[in-house]
Amino acid sequence: MTEGQRRSPGGPSGRPGQPPAGAGRRHARSGPGPDQLGALLGRVARGDQDAYAAVYDRTAGQVLGLVRSIVRDPAQSEEVTQEVLLDVWRSASRFDAELGSAAAWVMTLAHRRAVDRVRSEQKAAEREMRVASSAVAYDEVAEAVEARLDRERVRRCLGSLTELQRESVTLAYYGGYTYREVAGLLGVAIGTVKTRMRDGLIRLRDCLGVDL
Repeated sequence: MTEGQRRSPGGPSGRPGQPPAGAGRRHARSGPGPDQLGALLGRVARGDQDAYAAVYDRTAGQVLGLVRSIVRDPAQSEEVTQEVLLDVWRSASRFDAELGSAAAWVMTLAHRRAVDRVRSEQKAAEREMRVASSAVAYDEVAEAVEARLDRERVRRCLGSLTELQRESVTLAYYGGYTYREVAGLLGVAIGTVKTRMRDGLIRLRDCLGVDL
């Protein structure tokens, strides 16, 4: 930490409200015991930036270690560490020595922030999975509806043909029969089948609005 950083929780710019740059990359130093750390927090609560720099130096390494054990991801761990140390600056006045040590209070902030980050990431992942699942379900339903509508459309258009046209088209298209086989099944001449097929397909094309 540079001398400028030690004097301001805002880093070189000197703006309060942010911890010094580099939080999460430095290690805790040996320093005052719990009572002295509590006294430093009392000074931080009154806006003493030098006291904050001392608290920062003596807790950053421990905060990062705890956060990384919960969050795992190195980059996110450093982000959470910065947030914790910013919480220390903002809420130092909430520290109550009668409820526990200063170190325990800082570690409680760190644990809470780390757990919140993990939960936030889990919820984001769950939302993405739900969106993906909904998209798949929607696509499947849309395809099923479209297929059903197409079948109903074809059925309706087939109903507009004459009986011989409908039988000829159905046997040829859906039954896979040749003209000669259709003629044999219906007991009519091949030429008649071809004519009925041609007329029937023209009517189907017009009804469905597609090229056949």
